[in-house]
Amino acid sequence: MRKKIKLLFFIIPMLSLFMTASLAEQLDQISSSCALTTLDGKPVHDLQELKGKVVYVDFWASWCPPCVKSFPFLNQLDHELKDKGLQIIGINLDEKVNDAQNFLAKHPVDFSIVADASKQCAKGFEVMAMPTSYLIDRKGNIRHVHQGFRPGESEKLHALITQLVMEHP
Repeated sequence: MRKKIKLLFFIIPMLSLFMTASLAEQLDQISSSCALTTLDGKPVHDLQELKGKVVYVDFWASWCPPCVKSFPFLNQLDHELKDKGLQIIGINLDEKVNDAQNFLAKHPVDFSIVADASKQCAKGFEVMAMPTSYLIDRKGNIRHVHQGFRPGESEKLHALITQLVMEHP
């Protein structure tokens, strides 16, 4: 029995290294299919250009009630952690750009907003709910996926994001 436990202590860390590598490869594949634009339709940066930063990717839409509640939290994160290497990107999935622009007029943000008009980025990330957020570490590994937004979860998310920002690359 002790040999099995010792073996598990060896295998689990090795498995997590393998999983981390495959997550980084997966993110490389996903970001290559992400044709993100400004809301005006101009091409914007590739997610790969953000390696070295902690990136919080948030898929949202104007018709999403939890998105309204998440934006003040994301603004707060941006103010607190931007200078420490956090990059927040809100990826809009509305069918009509006007809907997103009207939403942002009522709920202004300080972080980057881009559009995924083709929905290929959302498909690559396998977005199933609104909002869905992905926390990506400095090496390009997806470290946490969060669906929905409930106010009671913000403290846990804040702590997790702060921990990642404080990790040394």
